[in-house]
Amino acid sequence: MDQRRTPYADAIAKYASEQYVRLGVPGHQVSHCAHPKLSEYFGKHILSLDVQTLIDGIDIGAYPTPLDESLLLAAQAWGANRTWFLTNGASMGNLMACLALRALGNRIVLQRSVHSSVIDGLAFSGLAASFIIPSVDKHLGISNGITPVQLRESLSQTPDAVAAYVVTPSYFGAVADVAGLAEVAHEFGVPLVVDEAWGSHFGFHTQIPANALSQGADVVISSTHKLAGSLSQSAMLHLGDSKFAQTLEPLLDRAFKSLQTTSVSSLLIASLDIARMTMAVHGEEYIGNSLNSMEALREEIADSNRFNDIAPQLMHHDDVVALEPLRIAINTSVGGISGYSARAHLFDDFNIHCELATGSVLLMLCGAGVTPDVSAIAHALNSLPYEPQTDSLALDLPAPGKTHMTVRDAYVGLTEVVSAKEAVGRVSAESVAAYPPGIPNLLPGEEISAEVIEFLQATVNAPYGHVRGGASADMNAFRVVRA
Repeated sequence: MDQRRTPYADAIAKYASEQYVRLGVPGHQVSHCAHPKLSEYFGKHILSLDVQTLIDGIDIGAYPTPLDESLLLAAQAWGANRTWFLTNGASMGNLMACLALRALGNRIVLQRSVHSSVIDGLAFSGLAASFIIPSVDKHLGISNGITPVQLRESLSQTPDAVAAYVVTPSYFGAVADVAGLAEVAHEFGVPLVVDEAWGSHFGFHTQIPANALSQGADVVISSTHKLAGSLSQSAMLHLGDSKFAQTLEPLLDRAFKSLQTTSVSSLLIASLDIARMTMAVHGEEYIGNSLNSMEALREEIADSNRFNDIAPQLMHHDDVVALEPLRIAINTSVGGISGYSARAHLFDDFNIHCELATGSVLLMLCGAGVTPDVSAIAHALNSLPYEPQTDSLALDLPAPGKTHMTVRDAYVGLTEVVSAKEAVGRVSAESVAAYPPGIPNLLPGEEISAEVIEFLQATVNAPYGHVRGGASADMNAFRVVRA
């Protein structure tokens, strides 16, 4: 197939150029008179590309329609047996995967640091999970992945598991041994599902890690908008060409039809079509330009001798076999400022918006093909103030509590909010995670321990700590399953 083509995007553009009198949805109907602010804000051209579904010659009609062709091109580009375009982000892909896997059985082996949408998938599907704790860099406050050895041990102890579910690369670019993980999963007769949200551009340049499908993964969730250039909220799910494909395809398609809106955004789908073409046709050149920019920035950071690139430190972990080079994570604490404060100063004083920070680390991402102003970024980093450092929170994570029920049973059950003191020994009804490092300390169905409460409270009371979830911001109240 000709990867230079963008069949769906072209069909939408052709429809828009014909200037139909629109008597259907979306209700703005490209009318500047009826919606002047909308028209001024987005421009009439954008409104004209906002096209409803079920139009002959675009997404319905004789096979293959332009939409069908674009899906086939995407599958070919990523090396998939089949690809689905998603308009609710990679979160939708995680929900799809969980719903599909439930038809195979009721338990999976799962990396504990998965995205919250996977936990939602457990709630929706009723799957139970046996968790594997990833490695954590206690000083930097970040988590990485898991090893094939860990996966083998977990699957050996979980004979009823029907799948293994992992995350790679990590938020900070740590890449796990996908080939080894796939080999172990297949040895136990189960598919490997990979949340590759942060690696949608993998495989399109010789200096970028290979993608998970090419290393034996069976289902891959790809957040295309993150680094591969499509619009926010657009993503893909890829089904590998393995012995599990015939079983999983109808299950995934059923889940897709249940979760995908019937009013799909033509703008999001067209952006996926165009991003695929860009990666497939221009990936080597465009990503190469980005790699040059990021290498130049690394050299500037090294020459300034103030902050440390944490890449060498990440590579010391057994679960990390490679690093994603389009992101730079620096240890700011060695340069006299916290990661959180550095991010705030860059935003407020220099109009530089960095992706993420922890108490010790600042994370900067470069989209595939983007060439940021290296000199401006280096100048801003070198201009950051020196601030008094407070002791960082010790990241000795408390052990998760005993599991009393599935995530689903806790999620749908009656609940009540109790004080922290009363919560000890009760069953959590929600997911609560301290940042750093972002691994859930509580999941629905797990017993709440005094140690977990103490850790969560210490996090929110720290200068730069944050807790996601919970019934109260100060962690003095918890939502529990009603006794």
